[in-house]
Formats: sequence, C-alpha cells, structure tokens
Amino acid sequence: MRTLIHALKAIADPNRLRILLALRDRSLCVCQMVALLELAPSTVSKHLAVLDHAGFIQAQKEGRWIFYRRVGREAPVEVRRLTALMDRLASASLQTAKDQKRLAKLLQSKREDLCGRYYASKAATVSSL
Repeated sequence: MRTLIHALKAIADPNRLRILLALRDRSLCVCQMVALLELAPSTVSKHLAVLDHAGFIQAQKEGRWIFYRRVGREAPVEVRRLTALMDRLASASLQTAKDQKRLAKLLQSKREDLCGRYYASKAATVSSL
C-alpha cells in the first residue's frame, strides 16, 4: 500500500507527470528537462528526487552528464501499472503534444550548447550576488 501511495503522490504533480511523459522513449539530462519545463534547475531536481523515491526513474552517469530514464520491468508492480495508465490517458493531452514538439527541437541542439547556456546563466547569477 505504501508503494502505491508514494507513486500516486509522485504523479499527482503536473510537472512530474510531464517529466515522466518526456522520458517515455528516451533518457534525458537535467539540462534538457530544465529547458523543456522552463523551470529552475533546483525545482527540476526536486521533482526528479520525488520520482526516484517513488520508483519511477533512475539516474545513470555518462561522462559529465547524469541521464534519467524510466524504470522498466524492475519497477514495483504498482509503478508499472500506473505508468501504463498514465501513458494511455495523457497521450491525448494538448500539453503532452506541446512538450513532445518542444522536446524534438531541444534534442536537435547539441547537449553541450544547451547545458552550457544553463551553466553560463547559473555562473552569472552567482557572480551577481
């Protein structure tokens, strides 16, 4: 029962649902999700922590980047069933269509450029303090 409650709470947030839908067929780094959601990196990181704790995603480090992907068959049964239901119900949503279109454009950009913009803006913010 506890697993189900954590999973339901995790997907009850629209941004976490958007993250899971963006990760449907691919792995993404934090910079790509920040650009997609247009949220602060710390906010995206908090959402990722909730999804990780609930068993929906896992991280994998590749060089300088940490990529997140959905958990597959190793996920608890409650998470697998909710993920399948979420995919069916949200696939027709206007927000999901907008996100998929935006994500396709973002994925055409070089990750170094996208993440470089994020780190440059973060450095500028820190230096102005």
